[in-house]
Amino acid sequence: MNKPLWQLTAMQLAGGFRDASFTPTEALQACMARSEEVNPRLNAMVALDFEGATHAAGQSTARWRAGRALGALDGVPVTIKDNLQVRGLPTHWGSRALAGFVAERDEIPVARLRDAGAVIFGKTNVPEFTMQGYTDNPVFGPTGNPWNPSLTPGGSSGGAVALVAAGGCPIALGTDGGGSIRRPASHTNLVGFKPSRGRVPRGDGLPPIFLDFEVAGPIARSVADAAAVMRVIGRGSVEEGSAPRARILFIPRFGRHPVDPQIAALTEAAARQLAAMGHDVTTAQDFDMAEAVNERWPLLAQVGLAWLVAHPRELSVRTFDASLFGPAMQANADTGRRASAADLFDLLFEAERLRSGLSRLFERYDFLLTPAAAALPWPANQSHPPRIDGHDVGPRGHAVFAGFANAVGLPAIALPCGFAGGMPVGMQLVAGEGADDALLALAHSIEQAHPWQRFPDL
Repeated sequence: MNKPLWQLTAMQLAGGFRDASFTPTEALQACMARSEEVNPRLNAMVALDFEGATHAAGQSTARWRAGRALGALDGVPVTIKDNLQVRGLPTHWGSRALAGFVAERDEIPVARLRDAGAVIFGKTNVPEFTMQGYTDNPVFGPTGNPWNPSLTPGGSSGGAVALVAAGGCPIALGTDGGGSIRRPASHTNLVGFKPSRGRVPRGDGLPPIFLDFEVAGPIARSVADAAAVMRVIGRGSVEEGSAPRARILFIPRFGRHPVDPQIAALTEAAARQLAAMGHDVTTAQDFDMAEAVNERWPLLAQVGLAWLVAHPRELSVRTFDASLFGPAMQANADTGRRASAADLFDLLFEAERLRSGLSRLFERYDFLLTPAAAALPWPANQSHPPRIDGHDVGPRGHAVFAGFANAVGLPAIALPCGFAGGMPVGMQLVAGEGADDALLALAHSIEQAHPWQRFPDL
């Protein structure tokens, strides 16, 4: 293979390790060198474990040479989003309130990656408390998009996608509490998979201010890589399989929410491609089922943050000073503190109503197709685009297609579907509850029919 090692996918690296074409140590050196090259422009990686990663890569090299590799991810470099605990590394969570906090143990999905031989070499930037759809915080500042560093990669897994897209590592572990894997992946020409609720065990981590509506999942440059990560971190096994003819409901927009015309056109083209592949694609003329949940979704994390302020011992840190929050998080904590029990119950009630409605919908369709995000990337230091297609929008106007899958616990995946003005655009596919394997199989078939791997010119 003539490509530089940092351009290879995780499965291509594993093939090279198996064939003794190169070693995990060489792959790590290539990824760290590439990260060192691009990070000054992107501000994607916020902690580096050079010594630990070098040691782990050396152990993996010895295992491959002895024919005792632990699996397909043994020796593959990976980064971890900075709201997931990695033993011996600081956990900032994007906040000055956690200054000096170093994790004593790996969170469960991180531990599973480490036990599978993956080489964890750094942590990636997030917005404060991972509560916004871009990536900037008072500790490290904004992260740039590799396709245009003046623009955001989205959030909250912005640092993770930026480094993977730029070639700093082939895979990353992120979290998704309202589109935080899928939207950033769509903004950077990557695959972002949100598993079903409960598919990836959590524990030994930060207090769950999103409860179990937030899940951990993979960010990758290929569906095969995402599936390989899921085999390691998830409950059950991810089965290989072909994608049979599927019934797909294409939903171009939610309610009256605006969508960038270029995104709309590319998603419509993706629907036509799926039909050309033999799938039965129906276009929804009107879809407002998620409106009530979308209106209320920010309240969940706001109440969670207010709870955290009132229960700082849950963090196991020496000090936790809420006065150090940035202005946006101060406001979110205040909103959460003022919310009533009835307000929170209203959100949970609407989520259950949505679950019932979608359950009936999935009796008629196997998958839903939507844009992954309603807007193209915007300036990196702005929390959200104020206008989409000439219409004023609020902080989650760009994110209207995402939160409903979290509210109901459905598996969802973002896949590249083209470029607009030099910036990547992604589509989203959503499956019924527990249908993670079928969703990955469909995604893999799309990737085989329409390959998308490209690297930005950094």
